[in-house]
Amino acid sequence: MAGGVGSRFWPYSRTARPKQFLDFFGTGRSLIQMTVDRILPLVPQEHILVVTNAAYRDLVREQLPDISEHNILCEPARRNTAPCIAYAVAHIAALTDNANILVASSDALIINVDEFRRVIGEGLQFVSRHDALLTIGMKPTRPETGYGYIQFEQGEETFRKVKTFTEKPNRELAEVFLNSGEFLWNAGIFLWNMQSITRQFEKHLPTVMAAFYKGRAQMGTPDEQAFINEMFPSLPSISIDYGIMEKADNVYVCAADFGWSDLGTWGSLHDLSEKDDNNNVTLHCDAQYYDAHGNVVALEKGKLAVVEGISDCIIAESDGVLLVCRMQDEQQIRQFVVDAEQRFDGKYN
Repeated sequence: MAGGVGSRFWPYSRTARPKQFLDFFGTGRSLIQMTVDRILPLVPQEHILVVTNAAYRDLVREQLPDISEHNILCEPARRNTAPCIAYAVAHIAALTDNANILVASSDALIINVDEFRRVIGEGLQFVSRHDALLTIGMKPTRPETGYGYIQFEQGEETFRKVKTFTEKPNRELAEVFLNSGEFLWNAGIFLWNMQSITRQFEKHLPTVMAAFYKGRAQMGTPDEQAFINEMFPSLPSISIDYGIMEKADNVYVCAADFGWSDLGTWGSLHDLSEKDDNNNVTLHCDAQYYDAHGNVVALEKGKLAVVEGISDCIIAESDGVLLVCRMQDEQQIRQFVVDAEQRFDGKYN
């Protein structure tokens, strides 16, 4: 899934080039390229589909030149993850009667790639034999309020039934979740076989599935894009979590620990980046710190930031926008983007 705008990383992530296409750590590989790199040993290249917004088709082709253009599925409008996944499932169904499917976002960071591949390999084996929707849960290390949580049934099994999903709790509730030992972070990584997910779409989001069924004759043909362009904007905007996962009765979770972060916030980037002796993170630029602690500074290459007497702040500049924001208030960045769009007519999106 590669169609998001990454507004919480504004101004570094912009509408024209969102975070999945950025090289955050100076490795020479963007997040979407790293996603494909880690999946390739598990899934043949010709079986990798990229679902993205039509505006990013050329960016995907530029960054993933080895992926066939027929495997780049373009959404004409943003409708959240459930329609995105339904599109991919309908496309796959036009090609084969049977498939085991891994759904991954293109903007996550995973540190231990070998462990990721081991967990996903076992997960694919599990869903190939069971009528189950499997999600991967990460063992929480702090009372994070920016992630969703999964409560699971107790037991020794690798794959355990899910009891509840909770979306982005407040600090007090997140601490309860962490201390209970019964909750995992929702990594937004899903595995299932085609029959299992199709049945759940038919049961819980029947209008979405019916919309794709109307174009069965076009899916997998040169007429597919025209059908999608006409039909897709009429679909509801709903996440796979709300639309399917929270309603289905065959949802399982596998607890994993492979160094995952959804890189959804500047704070998460700070946690994962190399720091100086005062816990400051400097990305892409040069910086001098004086009585400054716990900051993340990200300027364009070739620029110098001098930071004095400021702590626990985000200082980020890109393409004409400078953001200075307290780390604890970073959830407001989306509102900053909305306000700037309205005030300046989209100039700084």
